[in-house]
Amino acid sequence: MEEKILELLKDEFPEIDFEASDALVDDGILDSLTITGIIATLSMEFGITIPYEEIIEENFNSVKGLADMVERLS
Repeated sequence: MEEKILELLKDEFPEIDFEASDALVDDGILDSLTITGIIATLSMEFGITIPYEEIIEENFNSVKGLADMVERLS
């Protein structure tokens, strides 16, 4: 799952190195607009809805966090 998400994110956001940090939000690498784009990408690709309560740093700080969230919501 992590590899698939990483591949999607690299295609959609080539300017961001998602592997460089496990604190993407905390380090300021991801901003609110990028997070909104990630939500849209994951929602369309995996057919999930990401509820407001899931939009927290823990889920968006790393590809692993994103993969864990997608698996939980699938």
